[in-house]
Amino acid sequence: MIELSADLTQLLIKITGLLSVVIACRVSPFQKSQLVEIVKKKHPNEVTLAVGDGANDVAMIMKAHVGVGILGREGRQATRSADFAIA
Repeated sequence: MIELSADLTQLLIKITGLLSVVIACRVSPFQKSQLVEIVKKKHPNEVTLAVGDGANDVAMIMKAHVGVGILGREGRQATRSADFAIA
């Protein structure tokens, strides 16, 4: 819904500029990666970190400046795609 509305996208960009951390949960893998991409594009001096534990997090992890994969019940896809892996 946000990506379809220019006003909501601008509001999201403003809000992310005020925050130290953005946590996205219960969103699709595409939306996770889009959020990272928006933050990187609109806040070029900021560093993005993405943490995930499954295949649904791979796109987000790969878009971020730093990706952390958590090895667990979800499998190894996130750890294989990440810059860093933790158990």
